[in-house]
Amino acid sequence: MENDVLKGLKEDVLERISPKPEERAYLKDIAELLVKKVERIACSMGLKEVSGNLVGSAARNTWISGTHDLDIFIMFPRDASRDDLEKNGLSIARKIAEESESFEERYAEHPYINMRYRGFDVDIVPCFRVESAACIRSAVDRTPFHNEFVKNNIHGIEQEVLLLKQFMKGVGIYGSELRTQGFSGYLTELLVIKYGSFDNVIASACEWQPGTYIDLNSHSNMQHAEPLVVVDPTDPKRNVAAALSLDKFCRFIDSCRKFVLSPTLDFFFPKSLAPMNDIELLQRLKSRGTDFIAIAFETPDVVEDVLYPQLYKMELAVVSLLEEHEYKVLNKGSWSGQRTVILLELMFATLPALRKHRGPPVWVHKHAESFKDKYENAEDVFAFYIENGAYVVEVPRKYPDVHSLLKDRLTSCSMGKQVSYAVKNGFEILVNKEIHGIADRDFKLFLRNWPGA
Repeated sequence: MENDVLKGLKEDVLERISPKPEERAYLKDIAELLVKKVERIACSMGLKEVSGNLVGSAARNTWISGTHDLDIFIMFPRDASRDDLEKNGLSIARKIAEESESFEERYAEHPYINMRYRGFDVDIVPCFRVESAACIRSAVDRTPFHNEFVKNNIHGIEQEVLLLKQFMKGVGIYGSELRTQGFSGYLTELLVIKYGSFDNVIASACEWQPGTYIDLNSHSNMQHAEPLVVVDPTDPKRNVAAALSLDKFCRFIDSCRKFVLSPTLDFFFPKSLAPMNDIELLQRLKSRGTDFIAIAFETPDVVEDVLYPQLYKMELAVVSLLEEHEYKVLNKGSWSGQRTVILLELMFATLPALRKHRGPPVWVHKHAESFKDKYENAEDVFAFYIENGAYVVEVPRKYPDVHSLLKDRLTSCSMGKQVSYAVKNGFEILVNKEIHGIADRDFKLFLRNWPGA
């Protein structure tokens, strides 16, 4: 049975995060207004089979107070062409956006509009009205089916979803975008539907391990490589948890175990951290005894879900380059604001002026003689000798410091198209205390959470 402390804690959290009646009423009014606008504009364009549909947490009554996000789908007939969907869908969305405070066109699988409208962040997204999630023509076509499944199964436990969402936000694992690689809202709802309550999800997660498999409809036998598999109830081929990284999966398990032992409000509402100031940065550098390297460049003009995979690719390529030249990387991470930073923590940023180059064994006559001819009397060789039966030569190191290596070789690293272009357009390498020259407050918060930011 739930103890009084935990019960009181959850009541306190729900009091803070549950939308008040007037907030719900306002959201409902705005959503209905936008749906009607979609249908009226579509009708005026002769598109009588096109309809509007509110989807997402706002439609499912699982949204947290203050998160004023609306997803309005423009539903086109199944047999509409892709060109018609993109052209007419964007035309309808633009007409609505003309009345907004601000808007921009974005592109996922096809174009859509994001706008600021009467206090709401609104996405207006065209999609096809298909028979089932197994017959989708674009990725977003699944969403209306997600909507119906959750609405049909969430009644009476909506507040459990709110608790779980806030818990995940508090421990920093909520959001399936590629920047976060955490739990999506839909995944959170499915977990509550599976286990029945916030408490049960937390208790079950304490025992999770990679390979945990959840199939609400028992309709799939597909294998997935991700640490958590939650089969989409509307599409047996899809893992709803595909975007969840191993580290965020494990952070959730760890947080659940801590919460069970000592439940406090801090899990839901962690104390705000102040950005790291310059004195603290210098103290951090001194206490860790490592070297920090920041590669900074102008942020490409692309959406985050395009940017961050490219940044992760760049991280791996840079680490590979450094380790190829004998620099040991302890931690790596990416941050992006107006500028983008790849941050690396190294055991050391400089190496000896020489490096050891091992040649062939002495008894491999032909190759041994070639090696001797090349190195034994070369002017720049530090030493030439036999060690463990093989010739060894000590030669000058081409890149005795990380700065020179990155300056000369960074642009040859494998990166995505937009990031590669931005780096080739100009980058800055900052070492240790020079990093405090990046003045952005959010970057200083990023440093506060390092490592594991």
